[in-house]
Amino acid sequence: MDTTRMSSTAFDGTPHAPSAARRFVRQVLGEWQLSHLAEDAVLLTSELVTNAVVHAGTGLELTCRLDADTAPARLEILVDDHHPTRIVPAAEAPPDTLAVSGRGLALAGMLADAWGVTYLGTAKRVWVRLELAERGDHHEGTVGVPASAPAEIAAPVESLHVGVVVSDLDGRIVAWNTEAEALLGWPAKQVTGRPLAELVAWGGHGPYALSLADTLDLGRWRGECRMRRLDGDLLPVYISHLRTDGRSQDRRAIWMVVSSDHRYVLASPPAPFRREPGRRIKDLLDDDMPLAERLDTIAQIVQVSSSGDAAYVLVRADASTGGDRHRTGYGSDPADGGGQFGVAAGVGATAGLVGVVAAGVFGAERKAPTMIEDLLAVDVELAQQLQARSLACAPLMVAGEVTGYLVVTAAEPGRFDQELTASLQHIADQVAVTVQRERMAEQDRAHRGRLSFLAEAGELLAGVHDEELIAALTAQLVVPKIATWAAVYLTDLAGMTRLAHVWHSEERHNADLRKALPVIPRSTLGEVAWPVGPEAVLSFPLLTQGRSHGALVIGRTEPTLPLELADLLADLCRLVALNLHTAMLYARQATTSRVLQRSLLPVRVASMPGLESAVVYEPAEEGADVGGDFYDLFTVGDHWCFALGDVCGSGPEAAAVTGLARHAVRLLAKEHYTVAGILDRLNKTLLDEGEDCRFLSLLCGELTPLPQGGALCTVAAAGHPPPLLLRADGEVRPVATSQLLLGIEDDAGFYTESFELLPDELLLCVTDGVTERRDGDRLLDDDDGLSKILGACTGLSAHAVAERVRQAVESFGAEPSHDDMALLVIRATAALRTGQVVNR
Repeated sequence: MDTTRMSSTAFDGTPHAPSAARRFVRQVLGEWQLSHLAEDAVLLTSELVTNAVVHAGTGLELTCRLDADTAPARLEILVDDHHPTRIVPAAEAPPDTLAVSGRGLALAGMLADAWGVTYLGTAKRVWVRLELAERGDHHEGTVGVPASAPAEIAAPVESLHVGVVVSDLDGRIVAWNTEAEALLGWPAKQVTGRPLAELVAWGGHGPYALSLADTLDLGRWRGECRMRRLDGDLLPVYISHLRTDGRSQDRRAIWMVVSSDHRYVLASPPAPFRREPGRRIKDLLDDDMPLAERLDTIAQIVQVSSSGDAAYVLVRADASTGGDRHRTGYGSDPADGGGQFGVAAGVGATAGLVGVVAAGVFGAERKAPTMIEDLLAVDVELAQQLQARSLACAPLMVAGEVTGYLVVTAAEPGRFDQELTASLQHIADQVAVTVQRERMAEQDRAHRGRLSFLAEAGELLAGVHDEELIAALTAQLVVPKIATWAAVYLTDLAGMTRLAHVWHSEERHNADLRKALPVIPRSTLGEVAWPVGPEAVLSFPLLTQGRSHGALVIGRTEPTLPLELADLLADLCRLVALNLHTAMLYARQATTSRVLQRSLLPVRVASMPGLESAVVYEPAEEGADVGGDFYDLFTVGDHWCFALGDVCGSGPEAAAVTGLARHAVRLLAKEHYTVAGILDRLNKTLLDEGEDCRFLSLLCGELTPLPQGGALCTVAAAGHPPPLLLRADGEVRPVATSQLLLGIEDDAGFYTESFELLPDELLLCVTDGVTERRDGDRLLDDDDGLSKILGACTGLSAHAVAERVRQAVESFGAEPSHDDMALLVIRATAALRTGQVVNR
């Protein structure tokens, strides 16, 4: 009697068709007492109808068919559309993009026992098949497997033969017992040494089945296949596989082979746990959630479905994350992390794996699921980290490359088998593309955040040439964004390392933190035993151009450092090290420059009895001690000499000419040259320097004491602003005529002018940085501006006059001056006696 049941309906190809189809299937299965299959069947129906609506766009027919005569009974769902030329993509093809569409048939391959496409000329039929469980698995009275169905009659025990077949790692038979000979008919001498593959018809089970070679390499496996008898027939057998441990040359694969009609002797392998995780994975992929939450959910699904103690999601570690830094200790030299995997999520009571795990059990070249019966015999360190003995894993494959792993572990050895690895691979293949796509998006966001952080750090550190300030800024960049506290150690040119700065998120702990950390480590920073506290302490070296400038030490409450933060800290340390290197070079150059510049200025101004002097000298260039202006005041014999000059331009080149001019004036005066002779010789010296020599304006003079008091002043101004004389009655007048600049003409003739500087009279000598001080279009000396300022200084000391002129220059314009400024004030205070002159 035909017990086949069918129920059909038709829909228009509209967006409402999937929901109507789901209601129809749920109603039919309820009438057939198959409600326990409704969730899988409705989910598959929704996917098939949606595909037909989207890709075919025609009317469609939905058919549910139950065949109770087959063993086991099976339910088929068929969807017909009227676009037969539309090709259905293969569900097992490896994805070459990160698109989210096209999961329907892949889901069919995971939930259904079979699926396919049939072309009917004017229509195309996509169908899926769900097998109903066999004896005792259904409730009594369900359609398809009547409660009164007789149990299958097993073969008599007398016919049982348990063959033992032993092969080496190359798959060649090394032992064949008499039971195997009775079962398969082959004498041991005919099969010993032959490849096991010649006697096995290894078809595998499903798209994720391992090859025979991979199966022989497993620690344990159970399953069915067919073996070739001596007469050529293929005998269905059940195999229990075990691989022995020991040295590689001593390892063997042992097969216990039993005829498949003796299933009650060795239990059949458990059914794959595909359907329940399949529904959860489908819902997971459809939900919009953060990547971290999605990965945690995947790990939970794997753990619950496999009954493991813990489960993990591993992702490929980027080459820039520092390789096995997490396994060998922070602060080690970065290595290529492209072949290693970091823990992105973990759940379970024994979830002890953190950071990056080295290649070995997990490697980019392992593209098949793996089951390890006793991890302690394979990787002791990993077994201790995992707190586990059993391990099963499946790779996350995208475009043929391993991008991560799904891992499940158990504390006891021998907990998992090959069926579990196949099921893991089902889940891995469904989530791999989504995980990779979202991880790339997360990495892109993290990369932009890293660039923003580094740009902020670079801007903050730019132009900072003080090592102590760099250390303080570095610690405050890290806390509290990345760490609870941070300390910066600096290493000087002599190799001495010291604690430069500490910073805690709670400032009240800064003093205690400084006391807890070693001020001067007695060993290299990579070997320092940091104080034990609630935080995990991590050290990152500050390296640039092969030289260590110290280390950044941080404390974090989290037990491990995410890969993205490890990248960020490595980049930050390189930036800080580069700034420390620049600061070191700047300090060295600044010290050298300061020493050289100071040598261009007088050590001190000569003391002159009866005269008082004051000097104001301000180079325009920031940080410079010497510019293009210079001054000097010294004694020669029984008189005093003074000079005030201005080299065209400013900066180091002008300072070089400044040094030449000042030393030349002093040397020529010591050789008793007159003021005019000094100008003449200096003019020739500048011209001898070549075409690139700068022009020079120079005011040079000498003061000779007068018996009645005061001094006779002889001056010459070569292209220089003339000095101003302030009389006791407040009259101000220039006392020299400006002549040709030095360094222009070789035959230029210079002359001197003389006047008496009487007691209480004052002489003001300035460079053009004073007279040409600008405020918009106005100059300070316009309309005798400088004379008016000096005229208001009657009765003041030399120092008071110098300060009043300086303030007038500074306040004249809103913008700061861009020219060097020098001024010299000489005031006669009393009668001078020749014996008071001191040679210097």
